[in-house]
Amino acid sequence: MTEVRPGAAASASLWERDEEITAVSDAVETLCADRSSSGGLLVFQGDAGLGKTALLAETRRLARQRGCTVWSARGGETLRSVPFNVVRQLLQPALVSMRPEEAREYLGDWYDIAGPALGIAEPGDRQADPQGVCDGLVAAVRRLAGREWPLVLLIDDAHWADEETLRWLAAFVERLDDLSVLVAVARRPGESDGDSARCLDAVAAAAGVSDLSALTPDATAGLTRATLGPQADAAFCREVWAVTGGNPYETVELLAKVQDSELEPAEAHAGELRALNRSARGGGLVARLEELGIDATRFAWAAAILGTDISVDLVARLATMGREDAVSCAELLRGARILTDPDPATGRGGDGDLEFVHPLIATAVYDSIPDALRTAMHGIAAQVVTDSGLGAAAASRHLLQVHPDDDDELVEQLRAAAREHLAVGAPDAARRCLERALLEPPAPEVHARVL
Repeated sequence: MTEVRPGAAASASLWERDEEITAVSDAVETLCADRSSSGGLLVFQGDAGLGKTALLAETRRLARQRGCTVWSARGGETLRSVPFNVVRQLLQPALVSMRPEEAREYLGDWYDIAGPALGIAEPGDRQADPQGVCDGLVAAVRRLAGREWPLVLLIDDAHWADEETLRWLAAFVERLDDLSVLVAVARRPGESDGDSARCLDAVAAAAGVSDLSALTPDATAGLTRATLGPQADAAFCREVWAVTGGNPYETVELLAKVQDSELEPAEAHAGELRALNRSARGGGLVARLEELGIDATRFAWAAAILGTDISVDLVARLATMGREDAVSCAELLRGARILTDPDPATGRGGDGDLEFVHPLIATAVYDSIPDALRTAMHGIAAQVVTDSGLGAAAASRHLLQVHPDDDDELVEQLRAAAREHLAVGAPDAARRCLERALLEPPAPEVHARVL
């Protein structure tokens, strides 16, 4: 029988993951043994809910326990068009904590090349060479690794990372032999295509990939009894496994619903598990969200549109509600296990920030927004992001979702975003903006410039 590890909630998705945890522990020990040791690469692969995020969290815990510096980042389904989004999440906290002159001195000649891509330097009017920027980012991490040793980099949901980050990652892992850095990556198979897929495959080929599988019936029974008590009978436990297919995330959510409903874990009630499971996912989740009221639903929709850096204030502006009502909605959604506070150990999020409990929930909420309303909310989000001083490039991912409407101002915003993308070395992102501008379409006197 699989035994319960300490910290039930945190470790529920670590059942039957002893082999992977041993690999993590060995990699951390190797990293910490010698400052001149070569780097390491771990890739955890599996379908949604199989515990990839939990393994990265365990990697963070073990690394911090050994005194490592840990930086982490996560891809987002609606954020793939944002260039350097994930590598910025990884490196910005360390670079922003330096004084500007210190960061410039530290990165040396690479500051002007990689700094704009990392969001710590103004790009100016140049057009950066993408390969030069990629090399600059590799050099930046090399220098930071020397300063922060032992350094561990965690990238979750890499299948949703932006193309520019994945190119950097593929180039970076090629140099791990002479870099004392441990990189751990979690990905779903089959979720990316084109250059992104090729880069991810190159990363996976450089590592021993851990393909995660579902829990066995025995492990599901052990987790059920650890959560609900030893009185959970065998027939009930078998039905938990049958309903969830041994998916750790779905099992944890289903058991939480059993606790909420105070259902006795006995064979007589096993037939009620399928209905409870439906309420925790897909259409059932949307129905549960709607039961919280129109304000909470609107708040969740706005959070799903933003996708990342979900601050209560920003969501309130997008959802056009007062801050007091927004705080109340945030509390409701926390209680319903739809939103949660970011883990402070990741370095992401600030006061009042939120994130979805799981990407599956974020996707279900985003997909539940009526098409016309979703498009309109992206348009409003672009304005909110712009008004917040985050720039045209940050707003462009929302502008790409807006229907063409012969809007000269939108064309100019997309052209400005394209200039910013070119200046940081992201020509593909610039091309997407200009292709969308052509659909608006631009005024005749501007059309040739867009082309």
